[in-house]
Amino acid sequence: MTALMPWERVDGKVTERHRDALAIVYVRQSTRQQVRDHGESTRLQYALVDRAVALGWQACRVLVIDDDLGRSGTSALARPGFQRLVSEVSLGHVGLVLGIEMSRLACSEKDFYQLLELCALAGALLADTDGVYDPGDVNDRMLLGLKGTMSAVELHLIKQRMQAGKVNKARRGELGFALPMGYVRRPSGEPVLDPDEQVRAAVRLVFAKFAELGTLNGVLRYLVVNGIDLPLRARSGPDKGELVWRRPNRATLQWMLHSPIYAGIYAYGRRRVDPRRKVAGRPATGKVVVDPDQWTVMIPGALPAYVSELTWRDNLARLAANASRADTTGAARRGSALLSGLVHCGRCGKRMTVRYHVREGHRQADYACARELVDYGGRLCQAMAGSGIDAYVTEQVLAALEPAAVEVSLHAAEQIEADRARVDRIWRQRIERAGIDVDRARRCYRLAEPENRLVVRQLEHEWEQALAAQQQLRKDYARFTAARPPILTPAERAAVTARAADIRALWHAETTTNTDRKEIIRARSWRR
Repeated sequence: MTALMPWERVDGKVTERHRDALAIVYVRQSTRQQVRDHGESTRLQYALVDRAVALGWQACRVLVIDDDLGRSGTSALARPGFQRLVSEVSLGHVGLVLGIEMSRLACSEKDFYQLLELCALAGALLADTDGVYDPGDVNDRMLLGLKGTMSAVELHLIKQRMQAGKVNKARRGELGFALPMGYVRRPSGEPVLDPDEQVRAAVRLVFAKFAELGTLNGVLRYLVVNGIDLPLRARSGPDKGELVWRRPNRATLQWMLHSPIYAGIYAYGRRRVDPRRKVAGRPATGKVVVDPDQWTVMIPGALPAYVSELTWRDNLARLAANASRADTTGAARRGSALLSGLVHCGRCGKRMTVRYHVREGHRQADYACARELVDYGGRLCQAMAGSGIDAYVTEQVLAALEPAAVEVSLHAAEQIEADRARVDRIWRQRIERAGIDVDRARRCYRLAEPENRLVVRQLEHEWEQALAAQQQLRKDYARFTAARPPILTPAERAAVTARAADIRALWHAETTTNTDRKEIIRARSWRR
């Protein structure tokens, strides 16, 4: 005779009322790897159906819920199986809930006690390999609560050990991370600059243009106008490690300028989880970026760099100054008020705002200190016409710039040609890469067996596509160089030099925008 398991000695806890309801077998494993590599645990959980039959349930009255295989028990939000279990218990359809152990039901005390309370209200029983429990009984409820607490503590200890190991490895600079564009990892695990010349040129161009233009939108417009894409290496799939080119976007540029990796800094703990910002059903949400002085690990010089640490910090300061907040100057915009975001009230010290209005058919700007009026309904502190103060500041700026006019005129043409040469070099690299793709497709086609038409037709199609892409790229390059030749003509060089020598004429020229004038006035004002 087969010996009874401890939980099969029910001592009258299971009644006919319970057997008339459903017996639910809840099956769960935390990760897909556990489902794949630990099949014995899964078989043990499915075998609980036989235990329910042994306790008196008909096989047709035993319901198996296995929707949560491969899902963590830390929260009920992403577990449809657990939510279904709670619904069935709440509706009074369940007489017994079976799990291999209490931690399979829930690792969160909140979720576990919610299920426990619902089972007590509905008169349902709970069971594991140790026995059958009545949550309405004080002693059983105490034991179940102890098991639920132990499951939560066990999960905390596991996370604590794993996190301590990660931090310890990060302090040595050995914890791996996904490398951004411009970097690759050697077989030894060491991160290095991407060996592709065009990739490095594109990354360096982003930082160089931000140093020159000062805004994300300016860099983005420059890349789009010049037809420059950004490199990306596939991180997974059959094309893992292959280089692809994507159109530039604001989010990518912002991430590049904020990332300490490009300054050669190994960092860990840049983001913390804020429970108030978590979104239900989305476990990756709630992360906020913290200041560098709050990072867990920061090791300068641990990685190859594209820019210096000082440049990286200057970029952060400049991005912060560009933000439209009350305590920052904000990015230069197209309005005619040249001192927007820079003027402070001499009475109260608060930042003055710009008010535009039409006077005598012309749009004019005033600077007003209206913080007391806006925030507290008080009086306007003071206001002044913008034309007078703008003219005065303009004269001071031009007086400071005129001594450098000769030096500027000598280098203006060289700077223009250097910038165009840098862009032209990237275009030539794109054409060279297209030629490599054509040669590769041609070699693959010629190496194929002629009688294997199933393969040859596809290789022929890929060769034709590569040729078409190369031809289209050459046409695009021809149009680009016609509009912006890489080398200035003697007449153009003379015109640039003459215009640069006359700072006042250059300042008042129609081609000089209000944004350009504001950038000159704000030069270095964003530094800390």
